[in-house]
Amino acid sequence: MKKLVKELFIPGIIVVSMVAMTFMATFSDDIKTTVDVMAPAVYKSDVTLIIDPGHGGADGGAVSDSGAKESEINLAVALKIRDLAGFFGVDTIMTRQSEEIPYPESTGTIREKKVYDQNSRVDLVNSTENAILISVHQNNYPDASPSGGQIFYTENDCSIVLAGNIQEVFSSSISPDSTRAPSVIGDDIYLFQKIDCPAVLVECGFMSNPGDFALLSTDSYRSKLALAVVSGYLQSEDDINSYYGGTNESKDSILLY
Repeated sequence: MKKLVKELFIPGIIVVSMVAMTFMATFSDDIKTTVDVMAPAVYKSDVTLIIDPGHGGADGGAVSDSGAKESEINLAVALKIRDLAGFFGVDTIMTRQSEEIPYPESTGTIREKKVYDQNSRVDLVNSTENAILISVHQNNYPDASPSGGQIFYTENDCSIVLAGNIQEVFSSSISPDSTRAPSVIGDDIYLFQKIDCPAVLVECGFMSNPGDFALLSTDSYRSKLALAVVSGYLQSEDDINSYYGGTNESKDSILLY
């Protein structure tokens, strides 16, 4: 029964999510806020999902041949994740909500600005009770052939489950031909070395791959990425709540009602 429920869960969430994204896209920002407030609280818990659009401000991240900045794509996908997660009653916080970052006057160089920004994100994550971090990035490589998304995780059971569920949705709905598997995040990512909560880094695709970049440049594909991330998150809610010592109604019973 559990296997059947899991097989039904992913397409079910994606269908509902697509309806939600279409519905929210029809209305103004003011009405979107109302939709978020009135969202169904099926998966409501005491956990806060922190969504981190990588880079931003003076740090544009990877840059495509056409001059597009990774930070802009990260933000566009992250905002969709926020809106969709809110529709399902998930409490969210964004580490940034625009391309502008207010740096103090003491940060003169780009490096100083990056250090200030990363420390601010660390402080935000570590000061948030029962936090889960999903950081959104785009990959880049000197060779144009690598493609597809991959999920990286910090070394704890909750992060591993979350990364596995998101990667599974990526494999089934985003890149069915991909053989990529979740992997532990390297020790050179400052943010992930300084935070205390379960966390995953979502590499949505390769800006260096023409096919990936063409998709990443479209609003519809960014919505699809957001659907995959939120679907994977919702599948992981029981494990996340258990990690923080809480309880939640099982997804089996929800789906069987």
